[in-house]
Amino acid sequence: MNNTLVEAVKTLLKETFDGPEGNQSWYTESKPGSGIFGTLEMLSAEEASIPIQGTTIAAHTDHTRYYLWMANTYLKGEKPNLNWGESWKITSVDQITWQQFKEELKLEYKALLEKIELIDIPDEQTANGILGSLAHSAYHLGAIRQMVKVIKVPSQS
Repeated sequence: MNNTLVEAVKTLLKETFDGPEGNQSWYTESKPGSGIFGTLEMLSAEEASIPIQGTTIAAHTDHTRYYLWMANTYLKGEKPNLNWGESWKITSVDQITWQQFKEELKLEYKALLEKIELIDIPDEQTANGILGSLAHSAYHLGAIRQMVKVIKVPSQS
């Protein structure tokens, strides 16, 4: 990938996870806290464990972490032993586990940003994997934000 495309991918990944910079956005709300990390920070472990349509925000969070871990492992030139189903088995978390999930997600995100900066994209498969990480993460941001709307229904006063 050329430098312009690498910078664009990094910008969109940062918006997906950290939220948009300032009051400008490419696709999320133009306000602080609208990325994955800001959205997750406003949720308790109890809220992250509420089942909605057969899954939980905790499961989406761990699945996103797992997906980034998988991408990072491939980018290191290794082939991970994958078990996609495990990342969806999360039904509830306590406060300690919830904090751990969020911290592990941040670590995998930061590792991906570093790898994208340093790696020479050798082939189309690697480029597709990096772009797929962006698309996959953006999907989960949208899913989580829709679930939050169900959990945090504004009071009608």
